[in-house]
Amino acid sequence: MMKQWISTTLAVAVLAMPAFSQTAEQLMERARLAATLQQADLTGNISGPGGKTNVALFLKGKNIQFQFLENKKWVPFHLRLGGNQFDLFEFKDGKTLRFPNEKLRQPIAGSDLTYEDLSFRFLYWPKPSLLGDERVGPHNCYKIRVNNPGAGGAYSVVYVWVHKEFGAFMKIEGFDRNGTRLKRFEVDGVMKLSDGSYTLKEMTVATMNGDRAASRSKLRFDKPTRTAPGGGPR
Repeated sequence: MMKQWISTTLAVAVLAMPAFSQTAEQLMERARLAATLQQADLTGNISGPGGKTNVALFLKGKNIQFQFLENKKWVPFHLRLGGNQFDLFEFKDGKTLRFPNEKLRQPIAGSDLTYEDLSFRFLYWPKPSLLGDERVGPHNCYKIRVNNPGAGGAYSVVYVWVHKEFGAFMKIEGFDRNGTRLKRFEVDGVMKLSDGSYTLKEMTVATMNGDRAASRSKLRFDKPTRTAPGGGPR
């Protein structure tokens, strides 16, 4: 089965082109382009050690808004995409403000996902390196390394496994500057949208202790429904 998923974030649709004979920059650009081509509103939930909370993603081309439910209120933040760059913002007191670096590592609703994880901002770091081939389960993948350009956050190095034929992300691992593995993201399932494209249905996010998971959370999405940015699902 061809697995495809959207990321930022967390949103990647599959392109029909084969991914062979491409550079690391082209592979990453392909996945980012797929994310920005998505036009869908998704609702779902995050479940983890701290319990379960609702989430919503509003994907409008190069603008992606994330929300999660906290104390019966929707907490939104926003990712603007463009080529090899991204800008992350939060909404506070009716204003749109650049997202503070010190807040990137904060867990969302007691889960293993942080703001940095849910936005997948590290996918936009420059100068990725193609390390070679590696399997992820039954899937033949390219392994790509990206280094933090000084953008803050928990990760110094992130490794991304991309499906060889279809360009879909299958796994991501983040490490700190000491080489300690901090987080692992693995796609568990996808779903088909009405326009024929595919999007993330379920993903496991694990906080790592060496090669073992110290805790895990699940990010799940329902079939797309009509939603209302700023106020949760309609």
